[in-house]
Amino acid sequence: MAFLAQLGASTDELVDAIVGIPESDQETRDIFREAVLRLLRNHTYLRTNQFEVEDRLKGLEERFRVVGRDALADAFRKRLEALEPHHNKFTPDVFHFLLELADQPAQKTDLTALDALIEPEEIPPPKLTWKDIAREDGWVQERDIWLFNRHAPDSSDDEEVADLRTVASVESLTSVSSVDDRAPRTALDSAFKPQGEELLQQVREALSWRDASTKNGGEQPEKVTISTLQLLREVLFMLSGLPTTFFDADCSPNPLYQLQGISTEASTALFNSFAECGLKLAPLRTFSKRKAQSPLLQVFESSLQKALTSLDGKLARIQGRYVAIKEDMVVSLVGILTEVQPILKPLYALSDIIRQLQEESSTHGFRYLELLYDAVGMAQLQAHRDTYHLLGGLFLDCFQVYLKPIRLWMEEGRLLPGDRTFFVSESSTKLPLPHIWKGQFNMLRSPEGHLHAPRFLKPAIHRIFTAGKSIVVLKNMKRHAAASKYRATDEPKMDFATICPDHLEFAPFSELFSAAFDAWIQSKHHTAAATLQELLYNSYGLLQSLDMLEEVYLMSDGSKSDALASAVFRHLDNFSSSWKDRFTLTEIAQEAFSASIDNYRIFAEIDPRTVVHSAIAGRSSVRVNLPAIRLGYRLNWPVQIVVTEESIRGYQTIFTFLLQVRRAIHVLKHPVKNFHPRGSLAATGPMGQYYMLRTKLLWFCDAILTYLTTLVLAPNTAKLRANLGDAGDVDDMIKAHANFVNRIIHEACHGAKLQPIRDCMLDIFNLAIKVADAQKVEMARLEKEEHEITRLSVISSPYTSPVKAKAKCAASTPNPKRRNDEDDDSDKENQGLEWKIKQSAKVNEGKPHHVLLKEYQGDFERHLRFVAGGLRGVARASKEQAAVKWDLLAEMLEVGIKD
Repeated sequence: MAFLAQLGASTDELVDAIVGIPESDQETRDIFREAVLRLLRNHTYLRTNQFEVEDRLKGLEERFRVVGRDALADAFRKRLEALEPHHNKFTPDVFHFLLELADQPAQKTDLTALDALIEPEEIPPPKLTWKDIAREDGWVQERDIWLFNRHAPDSSDDEEVADLRTVASVESLTSVSSVDDRAPRTALDSAFKPQGEELLQQVREALSWRDASTKNGGEQPEKVTISTLQLLREVLFMLSGLPTTFFDADCSPNPLYQLQGISTEASTALFNSFAECGLKLAPLRTFSKRKAQSPLLQVFESSLQKALTSLDGKLARIQGRYVAIKEDMVVSLVGILTEVQPILKPLYALSDIIRQLQEESSTHGFRYLELLYDAVGMAQLQAHRDTYHLLGGLFLDCFQVYLKPIRLWMEEGRLLPGDRTFFVSESSTKLPLPHIWKGQFNMLRSPEGHLHAPRFLKPAIHRIFTAGKSIVVLKNMKRHAAASKYRATDEPKMDFATICPDHLEFAPFSELFSAAFDAWIQSKHHTAAATLQELLYNSYGLLQSLDMLEEVYLMSDGSKSDALASAVFRHLDNFSSSWKDRFTLTEIAQEAFSASIDNYRIFAEIDPRTVVHSAIAGRSSVRVNLPAIRLGYRLNWPVQIVVTEESIRGYQTIFTFLLQVRRAIHVLKHPVKNFHPRGSLAATGPMGQYYMLRTKLLWFCDAILTYLTTLVLAPNTAKLRANLGDAGDVDDMIKAHANFVNRIIHEACHGAKLQPIRDCMLDIFNLAIKVADAQKVEMARLEKEEHEITRLSVISSPYTSPVKAKAKCAASTPNPKRRNDEDDDSDKENQGLEWKIKQSAKVNEGKPHHVLLKEYQGDFERHLRFVAGGLRGVARASKEQAAVKWDLLAEMLEVGIKD
């Protein structure tokens, strides 16, 4: 009850604070109050997930370090640790609220704002002095209080004057407490006796060479002679980047000074030698003071500063030997020059890199990495050990920063926003899932076509790109956690001590780095690749899908393919247009493959571009209507990454060609109602000519079909399985499948080079249809003539009565009224044949059947010679792998060429 009372009171305050309804309108206040109470009592919101908040805080700190805000990350961590002792149950809610309010903290946070949180130091009150007491109490006006009253009988006025002097002397001695502040202080009050004049004079005499006097009224400065120790000190200052008198800001020697004891030429040469050293170091000093925005350049500047700091320490130790001399030693400038040259030589190589960067007009953020990589290899070849170690360590330290976006991409599939140094970019539009692998991410390239990545990484660029895309696909599969079981516990180190150990000193740096980086890449790449391949094989049935594609498009199961083809051919032969309906065609395909493929996966479509409206033209040619049939098989979207749309079009091309071959075979093997006139022999005359031509056409079609199944499809399918098993990642699987489709298309004579040969093959298939139709027309004509002769002979016979003759004629002539439902197909075929006779009479211009067969025989021989000779010639002139298969097909067809 106490809780409800407290809740009700808090609700009243909330309603008054937000709504602001006057007390007079009590009814409206009650409505709002009840509504708020109902929401508060029945709310289903869970508490803030403290573990998620903790992960977000850690991620925010890591992001600060990734973008180069280490100081901000340290300050953030310091305050989190300071808040830890004060943690309570509301702390996660407060953190969650602050995280939701955060707006680009890595870019907009200013560390100087933290100074406003520091409590100001309390200014202590001024100290109380006797002078302040005297001013407040008015001791100056009451001077008599300081008089010494003497009441002795022998006192006199002179003694009083003495007492006043005593008072004055006392006041002077106690001026701090009682003197009048209005008395001005003089310079003598602050005067003190100077000390160290002798030391100051010695310093002035030692630096007298700085004040160069002039001769002849200042027309020409005179040379100032300096000592070796003075020049040594100035040289060390100049090499440390400090301003000097002997050298200007550009490290050019001042001609006013000359070293004592040597000639002018020798002094000038010595000055110039040291000036050259400083001039080479100047670009390093200047570049290290820049404030770059890119983390990649920031780490480079930091590494340069470390190298210069190390140099300054070595120069300071050299200088310390001459400042605190413990034993007799000789000051030799030549010796110092010889001593500092090995120290400065590694920095000269760095200076050359800086100078080259400044000379190039447009450079990428990683350009200095390429220059460092080349310089490390050159230093190793020249046996400059110190330079090799310095540049190698600096290169790998800077490369660690470039590894951060690579690691984030390969492990999480994410890109740093605004990163212009990484070579991967994401498309602004969201693509369908099957197109994620190919189109969602791309590799950046320059306008000249060069990859936007360091040259030394190009051998591993493909694997880096593939690993990141694999992680993205796994995330869309909701199986990203499955990659953790393949992930290595510790990634290989990429520091100089690990990559370039002492026992491999003579191994080329490029080989050492490539081996180490390959191991690093493999630890990331194998994780994603192995996980994705396992899911494609086991969870999404890649191999089973390939089997179904081979069964549908490549007709690996002859019985099911014959069921599909026969149904389509039956509609064509009956001049039925129902096969053009995609629903009917889909039903035919689903019924043909129902034993092995789910109905929802297979469908059929019609391409209107190759469909003709003429039934006779569609039936008489394999070039029309058959290419319009498009079968489809619905694949899982991860499988569609491997089996692309281009590959499906290749499958469709082979399917159409196989369907055209089966069409020619079906027409030739279709049972023809052969009719032999009285007194004729089937093996002689036109019938023998027909059977010979039919045999050759069947042989040609069977040879093409055998070639496709045994020499093209079967070996390439087995090779595809082997290549998929050897594939290292999804890109290799895509490449293996694309190569498989490309091989079967070229070996099946569907390349651009074999277009005339393929057209000639289609002409032979059309010729088979023409021969079969011509034979059907001739048989129908002969049968009709025989019926007419029979009818006339019966009527004209003197031994037959008119009634019996009429009955015999009626019996020999078909009666349409007596047909039943089982003869519908034959009736349609007879009607089509009658129409075919009329069309054939027009096309062939009344040519006899044996003349027509002879022309067809000549066409077949001509086409066969062209196909065999063309295949042989292309095979000999081509260097493609398919040329061997073309040569085999030519050899198979040359058997049937008649000399």
